[in-house]
Amino acid sequence: MKRKMLALVLTLALVASLATLTACKKKDAGSDLAYVKSQGKLVIGITEFEPMDYTDADGNWIGFDADLAKAFAESLGVEAKFQVIDWNQKIGELEGKTIDVVWNGMTLTDDVKAAMECSNPYFNNAQVVIVKADKATDYQTAESVKGLQFAVEDGSAGMEQVEALGASYTPVLDQATALLEVSSGTADAAVIDYLMATASVGEGTSYPDLTYTAELNSEEYGVGFRKGSDLAAELNAFFKAAYADGTMQKIADSYGIGGKLIEQK
Repeated sequence: MKRKMLALVLTLALVASLATLTACKKKDAGSDLAYVKSQGKLVIGITEFEPMDYTDADGNWIGFDADLAKAFAESLGVEAKFQVIDWNQKIGELEGKTIDVVWNGMTLTDDVKAAMECSNPYFNNAQVVIVKADKATDYQTAESVKGLQFAVEDGSAGMEQVEALGASYTPVLDQATALLEVSSGTADAAVIDYLMATASVGEGTSYPDLTYTAELNSEEYGVGFRKGSDLAAELNAFFKAAYADGTMQKIADSYGIGGKLIEQK
């Protein structure tokens, strides 16, 4: 009888252990953090967007977002891999696991927050109108630019602002292409991020013939993961620590944009 009782106890213990192991495996299977660690890399979806993500002379990705993403990946014990994406397809890229995160000066719109698990906001920005410098005095307000033909990055916050104006526009691949359209004369104007405008147009830049004028909105940047991802909370904790120890400020200052950081609490 004692042997039968001992066998029953051992069997029940084994069943309980297997149930616990199965539950842990199921939990890990739904964890983005566990998935990224198992892959040994964090795949970051970006577009070329100076000073957030752009390449140096050796082809390495640098910029405020790029450097911060590398530091976050390092804190997870994985490698940062940058993947250029079609910005209008960012949700599909996330859900298809071709990328793990969208980290590219992304405006926290209602649509973005509904479709992704987003970090806390970490940076202030605005959408501004880009025109030829010799015409800038004519286009200083939102009302004055409504009749222009715009080039805007497809699926971007800039496109939303042009649609809100009721202006005509052509969607293009990215903000860099939008600038090229204005410079070449195939578009009258573009709407891009203020931060990119400060680095890309005016004297001493690639587009000395362009300038920015009307500010159409104010907005906040965030980072997006798959809906329900536990990586968002992990990044928020990283942001808090990196802000407290001065890492975020140091990186932002190195790109001349330190005044736009949002305090991480």
